Amino acid sequence: MTGCQSEPDDSLSTRQTDGQGGDEVVAMADDHSGWWCREHGVPESECPLCDTSLLAEFQAKGDWCDEHNRPDSQCFQCHPENFEAFAARYEAKFGERPPAPTM
Repeated sequence: MTGCQSEPDDSLSTRQTDGQGGDEVVAMADDHSGWWCREHGVPESECPLCDTSLLAEFQAKGDWCDEHNRPDSQCFQCHPENFEAFAARYEAKFGERPPAPTM
């Protein structure tokens, strides 16, 4: 499984039938295939916690919070005001506030 959760959280799933034989299909709300990382509150393409190939780039730039093990620019525990810049991008794209990060 890719992404951040090692175990799926059924509370974040959407259940629907497949339209063919009535089989139930479960779509995870945090499946990391969309534009936004619901867990970390940033675009998926910029989330090194989900895409570990991005880690070295953030660390090389000195953009790293050692206390929370994430980019400092994305550490909303140390810098809650930084979330607003990401939230503004989400709002511009979807016309509504993003869901609050869960991690």
